[in-house]
Amino acid sequence: MTPTLELSTTECLDLLSSGDVGRVAMATPAGPRIVPVNYALHGDAIVFRTAPYTELSTYGWNTDLAFEVDRLDHDAHSGWSVVAVGSGHVVEDSEEVAAIRAVWEPRPWAAGSRNLYVKLAWRSLTGRRVG
Repeated sequence: MTPTLELSTTECLDLLSSGDVGRVAMATPAGPRIVPVNYALHGDAIVFRTAPYTELSTYGWNTDLAFEVDRLDHDAHSGWSVVAVGSGHVVEDSEEVAAIRAVWEPRPWAAGSRNLYVKLAWRSLTGRRVG
């Protein structure tokens, strides 16, 4: 068996900042949903964009969300995972949107307009490494 190591907050932030695609988990009336998103870090928060009228824009703000990013090496049986849990909020302040865009704007891979910025300010940031 390969040991599992808990990661420090600093290690979690380093790994989180190295990625650009993660998954957001949310509760919906139809049950839990997980959707992939392109993201960026902004201060102590994860920011991603979505389109109006999607499940994420309908159920993913002013509520608790979980966000995960990971990397796996199946051949080496190694990898890591970082999970952030916190409240999601739509960024409505144009100055804050400008500040996010000035540092690095999350660029969605999916087609279509994704003009709603959602910010997940985490209250819990944990990670694990195996291998």
